Amino acid sequence: MTKVPSLLPERVLASLLAALAVLGLWAASAAAQYQGPIVDAHSHLPNLQVLNTYVQAMARQKIQKVLFLGVGGVQKQDAEWIAAAAKKHPDKVLRGLPVPDPLNPAEAKRLDARLATGAYQALGEVHIRQVSRRIERKPDDPAFGLILEVAARHGVPVVIHTELNDEAAERLERALQNHPKASIIVAHGGNAEPARLEGLLVRNPNLMVDLSGMHFLRSPSLATEKGPLDSRWKALIEKMPDRFLMGIDVWTPQLFEPTILDRLMAWTRRILGELAPGIAEQVAYKNSARLFRFEH
Repeated sequence: MTKVPSLLPERVLASLLAALAVLGLWAASAAAQYQGPIVDAHSHLPNLQVLNTYVQAMARQKIQKVLFLGVGGVQKQDAEWIAAAAKKHPDKVLRGLPVPDPLNPAEAKRLDARLATGAYQALGEVHIRQVSRRIERKPDDPAFGLILEVAARHGVPVVIHTELNDEAAERLERALQNHPKASIIVAHGGNAEPARLEGLLVRNPNLMVDLSGMHFLRSPSLATEKGPLDSRWKALIEKMPDRFLMGIDVWTPQLFEPTILDRLMAWTRRILGELAPGIAEQVAYKNSARLFRFEH
C-alpha cells in the first residue's frame, strides 16, 4: 500500500500539535478561574508608602478585603501602620492586633484592654516557631494560654506562625485542647505536609489553617505559577472546606510592585478555580467572614 505523504513536514506538524495542546491547557485554566469575592486573610505592611499600591491592586483584581497583621515583633510600627491603613480604607482593611512578646505574663492584660475597643478582628501574627529566625516558643506555655483565653473571650482568632515538626505539633495540640474556646489559625499551612495537618484538624475543631505565603515565589507552594494545585492539598481542602482561609502574605517592599501583586492575585484566583465553586467560596471569603465577623 502506498503511504500518503503528509501535507506538513513531521517536525512542523508535531510543533503545531504541541502549541495547540498548550493553548488548550491555557484556555481551560482561564475558563476555570474563580470569579467571586476574595479576602486576603494574611498580609503585612512594610511601611505606609505601599498601601495605595496594594489597594489599587485589590481594585484591579477584585479583592474585597485584606487582614493586615503584625510581623511577630520584627517591626515596631506595625500597630501604627495597620491603624492608619484601617482609618484610610475602613471598608477594605481588617485589623490584626500585633503580639510582639507572647510569653510575657503581662501581655494578656494589655491585649485585653486593646481588644475591648472592638477595633480588631484578629491577634497576630504571633511567631511561635520560625527556624530561620531561631524562634522556638511553646504555644502551651501558661503566658500564651492567658492570651488565648483573652482572645476567646473577645471572640477573635489568634494567627500563629509555627513550622510544624513532631514536637511543635504536640505542643500546638495541647494548646488547642487546653483552650477549646480559642480559635487558632496556623499560617502558611504550618509549613507541613497535608497529612500532618489533617490529623490535627480532625481532632481539634478550634484549629484553622491559612494558605498564605504558599504561592509560586516561595517553598513549599500549592502550585507553580502556571501549574495545577497540588493534589494532596486539593484533597484535604475539599475534605474540610470550612477549615481553610486564603491569604497572599505580602510583606517585603519588592512584593508590592504592581506587576508582582497582579501575578500573585491572578494566581490566587486560578488556584481557587480548581476547587468546586461552593468550596472555593468558603476558602476565598466565607470562612474569613465567619472568623473575622464581617458581613459579606
